[in-house]
Amino acid sequence: MSTPVSPARFQGRVALVTGASRGIGLAVAERLVAEGARVCLTARSPEPLAEAVTLLGGPQHALAVAGKADDPAHRAEAVQRTVQTFGRLDVLVNNTGINPVFGPVLGLQEDAVRKVFEVNVLSALGWLRQAHTAWMGEHGGAVVNMTAVAGLRAAEGIGAYGASKAALIHLTEQLGQELGPHIRVNSVAPAVIKTRFASKLYEDREEQVAAGYALGRLGTPEDIAAAVAYLASDDASWVTGQTLTVDGGLIAAGGGI
Repeated sequence: MSTPVSPARFQGRVALVTGASRGIGLAVAERLVAEGARVCLTARSPEPLAEAVTLLGGPQHALAVAGKADDPAHRAEAVQRTVQTFGRLDVLVNNTGINPVFGPVLGLQEDAVRKVFEVNVLSALGWLRQAHTAWMGEHGGAVVNMTAVAGLRAAEGIGAYGASKAALIHLTEQLGQELGPHIRVNSVAPAVIKTRFASKLYEDREEQVAAGYALGRLGTPEDIAAAVAYLASDDASWVTGQTLTVDGGLIAAGGGI
């Protein structure tokens, strides 16, 4: 059963969602627009971003800025264009994440591990710095970081990714403390979500993987979008520095990632 949409919850507000051309990021953008927000979408490739803008209703609802999340110039441009186009920036969703390596951590190339941390942790901090300078430092706002259940417990083969998400979870808590009371910082920690990004974790064996979840299914991008919308909204006005685990009961059931 889908979570009810509140058409006016983000009326008049503006969000920037990274990694938003597909998957979880696009679902988050769709949810925010459905609840009244205007959004800036970022991702590496211009063509999927243009398609996403059309899906969201066109330029009156969405703006696309293509670039790499770990590029400071791209972050500065995206935030600047958001404020110039829509006049403000109330919500930042740090959704961009990479996991280009698989295997035991000691067997991974150091440069690859460094890249994972640069994109998954340092770029999130960089986006917040830009948003803080451009709008939130003076006007306040809400930040939601996309972490992962792999940041809460060990997971075979994705240890570097999990370590980066653990760092982002701690950064969320730290920034929630440092930036209050006017800026709230929280995160969502999903388990396996049915996206192309996570397909290697369930393809050809979805039923088997889902059996380890108390709710008997894998998550969808819409499940995560609902959680993000809650944390970004005034419904969570007394919530900061927290990580909301959205895992279909995986941890409660003692399942492995």
